[in-house]
Amino acid sequence: MTLETGKVARQATGAVIVSMGATQVLATVVGGSKQIRAKIFFPLTVNYQEKTYAVGKIPGGFFKREGRPTEKETLTSRFIDRPIRPLFPKGFMNEVQVI
Repeated sequence: MTLETGKVARQATGAVIVSMGATQVLATVVGGSKQIRAKIFFPLTVNYQEKTYAVGKIPGGFFKREGRPTEKETLTSRFIDRPIRPLFPKGFMNEVQVI
C-alpha cells in the first residue's frame, strides 16, 4: 500500500491518494475556517462516489454524466460518517466535508 499527498487536490485542506495494486482511491477533506455557533450539531458531510467510467461503464442515453448517488453510495457514505464523527472534539462546529 502506498500513500501520496501533496500531488492532487491542493485546494483541499487535506488530500491523499491510496494505492494498492491496480486500485487507487482519492480521499479529500475540506474544513471551514469559521465556527458556526448557532448550530446544535456537528456539520459533517461525507460524499462517497463510485465513478462508473472508472470501471469501463459509460452511462447510456442523452446525458453521459454520472447520475444521482446510488443506494450503495449513500449507505457507504453513512458507514464512513458514523465512525469518524466521534473523532472530532466536543464543541467543534466548523463545517467539514469528506469526499
